[in-house]
Formats: sequence, structure tokens, C-alpha cells
Amino acid sequence: MPKTKTLAATAPRSFPTINPATGENGRVYQGHTIDQAILIAADVHQAQSDWRRTPFSVRADLMKNAAQAIRKNRERYARLMTDEMGKTVTDGVAELEKCASTCEYFAQHAEEFLRPISQDMSAGHAGPKPPPRAFVTFNPLGVILAVMPWNFPFWQVIRFAAPHLMAGNAGVLKHASNVPGCALAVEEIFREAGFPTNVFRTVLLSSKDLKPLIEDPHIAAVTLTGSVAAGKSVAATAGAVMKKGVFELGGSDGYTVLEDADPVAAAKICARGRMVNGGQSCIAAKRFVVVESAREAFERALVEEMRAYVMGDPYDPKTRLGPMESVHSRDKIASQVRQSVRNGAKNLLGGEVPKQPGAWYPATVLSNVLPGQPAHDEEVFGPVAAVISAKDEADAIRIVNASHFGLGAAVIAGDTTRGERIAAEELDAGAVFVNESVRSDPRLAFGGVKDSGYGRELSEFGIREFCNIKSVLIEPL
Repeated sequence: MPKTKTLAATAPRSFPTINPATGENGRVYQGHTIDQAILIAADVHQAQSDWRRTPFSVRADLMKNAAQAIRKNRERYARLMTDEMGKTVTDGVAELEKCASTCEYFAQHAEEFLRPISQDMSAGHAGPKPPPRAFVTFNPLGVILAVMPWNFPFWQVIRFAAPHLMAGNAGVLKHASNVPGCALAVEEIFREAGFPTNVFRTVLLSSKDLKPLIEDPHIAAVTLTGSVAAGKSVAATAGAVMKKGVFELGGSDGYTVLEDADPVAAAKICARGRMVNGGQSCIAAKRFVVVESAREAFERALVEEMRAYVMGDPYDPKTRLGPMESVHSRDKIASQVRQSVRNGAKNLLGGEVPKQPGAWYPATVLSNVLPGQPAHDEEVFGPVAAVISAKDEADAIRIVNASHFGLGAAVIAGDTTRGERIAAEELDAGAVFVNESVRSDPRLAFGGVKDSGYGRELSEFGIREFCNIKSVLIEPL
């Protein structure tokens, strides 16, 4: 059993919530001290030693129960997301359904994904004895610490937890500080589903206290979704103690719109990709790189599509655009737009902070976006579409790839064969979709390159990330 370091006693931090739609204070949650968090990690480590030996069939039944618990509580959970980070209830319900279906997907496929793989050892073998028998097996690593963001408070956690609990690992969740109710609700899901006590736990912990938890010997590995700065900090801490990590960081997804694309159809795809979760998504479309001959028609169509995203009450199921997650985040978006316009961008739609309480920002379209402008060079985490002109296909590919991000990209093309070639061979991103907006899906590997991180989540590739890929060889005597 690993030994836990004893730390100096510290007072637990409280975690207040603020409704982004109104600016009003919400519930305050009592946090954990780092000593309490490390004791929880020890409890989870002990639970995992039994959980790893639990048959897949039992794990699968419990994971199906988790899907049922999510659906049973989805109205309450959706409103909780709205209360804490401003997501529209419609988007919240959709997020929770995606969580439930992902639980079911890994309940069905985990055993298949982790089945031992036989290896042929006959090549070069000589002698009277038969060749050795060999296979690769996938054993769980242990307790995975998940450091998660606020923008998809349930989905980001479930896409980690569903595959890795099915793999026999256990989890400790350190969620974003503005969604403490959601963090505790995820623990509630697994408890209500009947998972063994302590197989999945939430700690309400300040980010400044993460380092000793990462270093604690009961933690085997770390996964983080968040900013580049946060990812680099956590990766450095984990690497210093030789712990594996999977990091899904920022993105500034570039959508290439070619001259043979229908402008209205392209605009629908691009607006849908830009406005997912109010634009507050790592894989939201952020830069639209359009071949110049198609730019004006595309811009007209994009403005009309974006205009349909009207700000409204996030509790109203008809609302398509709610508030940003905080006034601080809204002000950063507004500053990026103002600086871009001062540096030559043209504001075609939106771009003004409304005079009302809360963290509101309208759907915005910028044209003439050039290097040196924040809308070109930075990730704008909100409902701002940046249109960048390219001379031709090769220039568009160059512009998309010039970003230091590489999470997702898309190609909009009338000739799908041409689009497929560009997607498969030319664009530097972890996922490239043709004639569709980029999204995560449990059937597809998800993750990025460059400053968007490394490692993969979801699919058979993701579930193996936190496994000991072990070679076993049996030589007959």
C-alpha cells in the first residue's frame, strides 16, 4: 500500500456559485482541504483493488444503471448547469442524453476493446519445441485524477469516467470551481447506479492545491481538459513523478470553405459549429478560412445564420443563445473583438456588450480577420465567427495549419473526394470532418496535436490510454 504524506492542516475553501444570466449569488459549497482530498484518494485506491477484479458483465450492468440515473435526473441536472454556468436547458438536456448513451456504449463495447490480442511468435522459430505463445493484455493502471472544465460539466467527466471505470480503473474528480454542484452530482450518478463506495469520488479543491494530490502515490495517472497553461502546469507536475497524462486543451478550429461549396449550406454548418454551447467549446468552429472567390456570398449567408441565435432566458427551451459562463469571460471576449476591430477587422454583426445584468454577449461575425488580430491569433471562447480570406485551396490549408492549436478542423466542399483528401492528408488536427461541424462521439478517438494536447479519449483508442498494455509470453518447457 502506498504511503501518504501528511500535510500541514489548511482551512477548506468555500465554493460560491453565481448565476451568469442574472449575476445573482447562488448556493455556496464547502470544499475539501488537501489532507481530506488525499484521504479520499487513499479510499479510492483501496476500492480500486477490488473493482479491477470485478467481471465486465457486472461493470456493464452498473454502467447501464448510470445511464438510467442520468436520464431520471436530467431535468434537475440540466437546470443545475444553467444555474452554475449558464448553459441553456435545451443544451443541458442534450448533453445529458449524450452522457447516458456514452455510458451504454462503453457498457456494451469495453470488454471487446480490452480483449487480449494474440501475437504470432512463429517467425524465425526453429527447434523441436513449438514456438512460444504470446499475447497483449490490457490491465487497469489504478486511480485516475480527472481535472475538468466548466463548459460541459457532465459530458467532460462522463467521457473520461465511462470508459475508464469500465476498464477497471477508479476516479477522483477535481472539477472547475464554478460548477461545484455539478461536480457532486456526477458522484451522485455513480452512487445511485450502485457502483461500489469510493470507486468514483469528487473533491472540491482549489487548483493551487492540485500539485500534492497529483504527486500522491495513490494517484496513478492524470487527465485534464482545460487551457494550455493549465495543461502544461499539470503535465509538468505529473511528468516529474512519472505519471501518465492525457490532455485535451484549447482549440481554434479552422473550417476551410472551398469555392465549390454552396454558400448557404456552408454557412449553416459553420454557424452550427461556431455556436455550440454559446461558442464556449474547445472544438467549436472559430476561424472560417474561405477561398476569396466564395467569401462575399459566404459572409452574407453566415450573417443571416448567426443572426438567428438570439440571446434569451437560458431556462426557456426555445432559447438558442444564453449568457457566457461569467462576466470575466464575457469581458475577455469583448476585449478580443474590440482589439481585432481596431487592428482592421470589420464587424458585420453583433460585437457590442448589452446593457443588462449578467454575462451576455451577442452572436458576432468579423470579416477581414488578419494576423496580429486576437480573432486570428487567439482562441476566442464565445459566439464570435472570424472570416479569413484565402487565395486558393493551398493558401487555405496553410492558414488553417499555421495555428499553434490542432484539435479539430473541417472542410466544406462540393467535391467530397477533394474534401476527403484534404481532411486525411493535409490538415494538422486530431479530427477533421468533411461537410459537417466537428463534434465528439464515443465511437471516434478524440484529442489534439500541438498546443491542443496529446493522448486520446473515447473509442477503443481512448479506453486503452489508462491501461498497462502488457506483453505476456509463455514458453513450453
